[in-house]
Amino acid sequence: MVLSFGIAVLAAFAVHIEAAAQSPLPDTPQVEARVNALLSKLTLDEKIDLLSGVNKFYIRSMPSIGLPALRMSDGPMGVREWGHSTAYPGGSALAATWDPAFARQMGASIGRDARARGVSFLLAPGVNIYRAPVSGRSFEYLGEDPVLAAQIAVGFIDGVQEQGVIATVKHFAANNEEYNRVEVSSDLDQRTLHELYLPAFEAAVREAHVGAVMDGYNPVNGIHPTENAALNCAILEKQWGFRGIVMSDWGAVHHAVAAANSCLDLEMPSGEYLNRNNLLPAIRAGKVSVAIIDDKVRRILREAVEFGLFDRPQPAPNRNLDNETDRKVALQGALEGAVLLKNQDNLLPLEASKTKVLAVIGPNATPAVYAGGGSSNVTPYAAVSVLSGLTDYLAGKAEVEYDRGLPDLTALSKATEYTFDGKPGVQLQLFANANFQGTPFRTLMVPNIDPGSMAAILKQDGTLLAGIQAMRFTANYKPHSAGAYLFLTSGGGSQAYASGQDKYTLTVNGNRIVSQAPFEQQAPLATYRDLPAAEPLAIQFDYVPMSDRAYPRLAISATADLVSQRAREIAAKADAVVVAVGFDPSTEREGMDRSFNLPYGQEVLIRAIARINPKTIVVLNGGAGIDMHGWVTTVPAILDQWYPGQEGGRALAQLLFGEYDPEGKLPMTFDRTWDESPVRHSYYAKPRAIGKDAKEPTFTYNMAGAMLTGRMDRGVNYTEGLLNGYRYYAGSKEKPLFPFGFGLSYTAFAFGHLHVGSVNSNGLDISADITNTGKREGAEVLELYLGLPSRHVPMPERELKGFQKVRLAPGQIAHVTLHVDRRDLSYYNVPSQSWKLDTGEVRVYVGDSASDTSLTGSFKLQ
Repeated sequence: MVLSFGIAVLAAFAVHIEAAAQSPLPDTPQVEARVNALLSKLTLDEKIDLLSGVNKFYIRSMPSIGLPALRMSDGPMGVREWGHSTAYPGGSALAATWDPAFARQMGASIGRDARARGVSFLLAPGVNIYRAPVSGRSFEYLGEDPVLAAQIAVGFIDGVQEQGVIATVKHFAANNEEYNRVEVSSDLDQRTLHELYLPAFEAAVREAHVGAVMDGYNPVNGIHPTENAALNCAILEKQWGFRGIVMSDWGAVHHAVAAANSCLDLEMPSGEYLNRNNLLPAIRAGKVSVAIIDDKVRRILREAVEFGLFDRPQPAPNRNLDNETDRKVALQGALEGAVLLKNQDNLLPLEASKTKVLAVIGPNATPAVYAGGGSSNVTPYAAVSVLSGLTDYLAGKAEVEYDRGLPDLTALSKATEYTFDGKPGVQLQLFANANFQGTPFRTLMVPNIDPGSMAAILKQDGTLLAGIQAMRFTANYKPHSAGAYLFLTSGGGSQAYASGQDKYTLTVNGNRIVSQAPFEQQAPLATYRDLPAAEPLAIQFDYVPMSDRAYPRLAISATADLVSQRAREIAAKADAVVVAVGFDPSTEREGMDRSFNLPYGQEVLIRAIARINPKTIVVLNGGAGIDMHGWVTTVPAILDQWYPGQEGGRALAQLLFGEYDPEGKLPMTFDRTWDESPVRHSYYAKPRAIGKDAKEPTFTYNMAGAMLTGRMDRGVNYTEGLLNGYRYYAGSKEKPLFPFGFGLSYTAFAFGHLHVGSVNSNGLDISADITNTGKREGAEVLELYLGLPSRHVPMPERELKGFQKVRLAPGQIAHVTLHVDRRDLSYYNVPSQSWKLDTGEVRVYVGDSASDTSLTGSFKLQ
């Protein structure tokens, strides 16, 4: 049987979208007439009041025109505010489905959830392009390629807005790292901006007609987005014709007049700048016109009219908040997005009948790691962990043994044994200044360096005693044997594993080995040192709390002692082992960048278990690439689940035991090492020329070279230009660990019969066949890459220009046709600020990853 797939095939896979009648009204003369009538009833004071939010997540009500308060919610992975909600897969997992139809289905489910909670604005999707694995918020976004990100985003937005909820695409623009995100400028040339970092936003506006755009925190070429008229006015509104609302990220406005004149319509969460006190004098002085104010209000009112927010109840009635329909969507996303990276000797799928004992080991096995940290993190009604999913699946069939495998940070810090002056414990000196100047006002002994040992300096409510500005811990540590040792530090303003803003330094024998500056968020810092046996180390841990609480931790352990004895024992007797590792909400989150290496001890754990049991399957959580080069050859199977949402454990069981065929494809390139990343020399901030006050930065890295500390006003120069991700590797001798678009299956597929059509005024069609040559049903993605002519400007060797996912039974053939329009064949011409065609040969590549294109061809552009 041969199936024919054209560009409209996506509809064939779409599940019925509920309540299509709730879709927004088109922008018509009748809508504009109503908006103008409403506007005419408002005073200037009322108009200004509408330009800022209230109560953190609302556009204020305006009783004089019947406008209700309009509620917002964070939402890339579900409706975050207003109680428990269904938790869906993260952005990386969604992009890994390569399935715009499913993105629309997931958007519709989240849209229905939002309506049920009276939410009018969903602050999603995030479409910032993946640049580097260490960016802390990549798990919310849609990968490294603008074509993939655009199609997934359009599907998601369509699904949300068809439910009568306004989607908000963010963060405009070039918001590609979390390190010092408010102060570090993204400095990039116009071609790179237009060809890589803007197309997903453009598709959201022009194709999905998104109702709102959120400006980011990061300056772009030195200008904050909320004051960036080139982005908001010239590109977003004039070039793309955006007629919706431009809103700020929370607290991202810096100047009232500049923001007002740069097409920012709504300041969130409150009117710190866009308020009467600032804008009325600016209007009287002629610095801001009433026409500009009216345009902003008109945009807010237009969206409210088009989405029926004046005319229907909030929240939507008769909607069960926790329901089986949404759980099925969450499960489907976890199934489709998981990427099988390695399956040596076809270890997977496991056979339940031959698995009598399954060992589940690792810090991510339980509780469920379903999301990264920050404003995208949803509180689900229930989340299925790796352990629960596998235990439930094998109930009555096999024995499941579990162990965490590694001690947690608190256990490690409390178990670390120190001495001071020959006695057990640590000397703690308290200073009344933050610079450790002068004589400490108090000296005492504590058993170790852990918040649980701080009772003597805390009040009953947990706050520090008055006057404590700095804390110095001094002790000796004696290694019990020669070998590698872990030094693990953390601190912060909460009891959470990694959250906080305190600063600290660790010196060993007078050498500083760890330094943490007071950034927005922090993760534990780990470093390893080879130590001789029985030689005492002089430890000094200087800690400066940035609030009235302190949570200092220092743990030292031989790496040989990290893996528990029970984990080793259950691995030895098991028929197979699942090692669940990776990042979690505390180690990968908004507000900080994360390590490229796995969190502490996890690589040690993987290697130890793989030596014990040759049937070891590593299951990963995380939103981006991970350094695997030290262990990837030691394990036979690797499955990346990203952040799979609340149904991750249930999906994992179906994938590992073959009930569902893995079909996810990488939405970004996985580098072998940080030193091979195309942005390794340009990711971290360099000094910006800020007049005579510009200073050279002080750089401090963690052990992976993946966390820069030291606050400064700097710019990140995107020196790689267009050669991000697979575009770089296509023209390099270096090869990635796993290429963009890669993903294994339990079945097999073949590509054939490439046909390249003739170029006309609309572009051309390119088609090929996909055949399922295996023995089970599965899904494959046909990926189309083009190498455009480079006579007038340099071009990447290949760029994704289209893709199509098809699901086929054994022996089934799909004929796929993709249309390539003239924009796909063009480059952005900076002098003319327009898209231009070059002449010459266009190379055609078709396959199932950026590095595996078995079909090739060409055509001419004249």
